[in-house]
Amino acid sequence: MTKEFVRKVYDVVSEVDFSGVILVRNNGEIVHESAHGFANRSDKVKNTIHTRFGIASGCKLFTAAGIGILVDEGKISFGTRLKDCLDIHFPHFSEAVTIHHLLSHTSGIPDYFDESVMDDFAELWEERPMYRMRDLKDFLPMFENREMIFQPGEKFHYNNAGFIVLGLIIEQVSGRNFTDFIESKVFSKAGMNDSGYFSLDQLPAHTATGYMDDEESGTWKSNIYSIPIKGGADGGAFITASDMLLFWEALFGERLLSKRTTENLLSIQAEGDEDEFYGYGIWIDKQDGEITKHHVMGYDPGVSYHSAVYANGLEVVVISNKSTGAYPILLAIEEVLT
Repeated sequence: MTKEFVRKVYDVVSEVDFSGVILVRNNGEIVHESAHGFANRSDKVKNTIHTRFGIASGCKLFTAAGIGILVDEGKISFGTRLKDCLDIHFPHFSEAVTIHHLLSHTSGIPDYFDESVMDDFAELWEERPMYRMRDLKDFLPMFENREMIFQPGEKFHYNNAGFIVLGLIIEQVSGRNFTDFIESKVFSKAGMNDSGYFSLDQLPAHTATGYMDDEESGTWKSNIYSIPIKGGADGGAFITASDMLLFWEALFGERLLSKRTTENLLSIQAEGDEDEFYGYGIWIDKQDGEITKHHVMGYDPGVSYHSAVYANGLEVVVISNKSTGAYPILLAIEEVLT
């Protein structure tokens, strides 16, 4: 790797006090991997390249892959209506909502955490104990009786509740618990042996604790009371950086899904504001009519994560156990290598 790249990245690492792992592969060759900061600050246990990190919404793509598996099995289609594949009554939801709408954030169903108007995920758990949020159905009271915010297909609006519903569809159609389904049908198939949906009160070895810093007081605290105790269909899986590269290999290599279903996931399905494009569970960048980048991201208290695959053969994973830091690192890498 060039001196320019190393200098640029490490300057940003120092500037943002980065804690996490950076992994870069270019046309199949690992060109940079490094670990920074502590997985456990109290005991001064350092992060390593093998540390597992939470990735928040970065795992929506895993949910999309799970839906794709059921599509390939002929059990549902992207055009299947919600009312025809899930035996849960949503009194105010439009009957026109389909799996396509849910996957592409165009359903118009109400969200339990609207990121366009809310900025502190931790506030959700001040009156609702986070330690009770273990299953997808536990989120239903937060949105199931609310009104639609727009009609299906009308526009793009990022929606966490839509992916909770997708997870419930996976459970009903497959007859299996959501996390068990994804771990066996997606993670195992991709060789992601160190990844999973772990409960915060039963984290396995080599897993980073998420931290939130208070710069004014110079103090910090862990995120254990700021996110649901166990992740699910809209976020909260734990992965290693190398496992994410294995996932990209399996997805783009069409080892998880059929060619047609893979193309559906990776094609533009919706367009948001300011030239934002979205497939199924994945963000897409486009320039001059050509797709240049597929990427996922995740932010929670104590979590920041970006991973991207570029048309020029570059793959990047930047994963942190702090609330910020991953994006500036990604930008620094792009400035030198894209």
